[in-house]
Amino acid sequence: MDKKNLAFGKQNFILLAVGMAVVIIGFILMSGKGSTETSFDPDIFSTMRIKIAPVVCFIGFVSMIYAIVRKPKENE
Repeated sequence: MDKKNLAFGKQNFILLAVGMAVVIIGFILMSGKGSTETSFDPDIFSTMRIKIAPVVCFIGFVSMIYAIVRKPKENE
């Protein structure tokens, strides 16, 4: 298979994988024990779950977009 016909280069795939890993880490940071009808868990309003984790996910999505848009170099 001719490498000139590929849309992505090796570095694009690496950046895409790193972005996906960052998004997965963000979702893991958002997860946790939730409240039920009988008990309330105030941890659902923690700074980690409502501020930091969405920012981590956003950074991951932006890096994935960059990995898709980035044009691979010709000499690769």
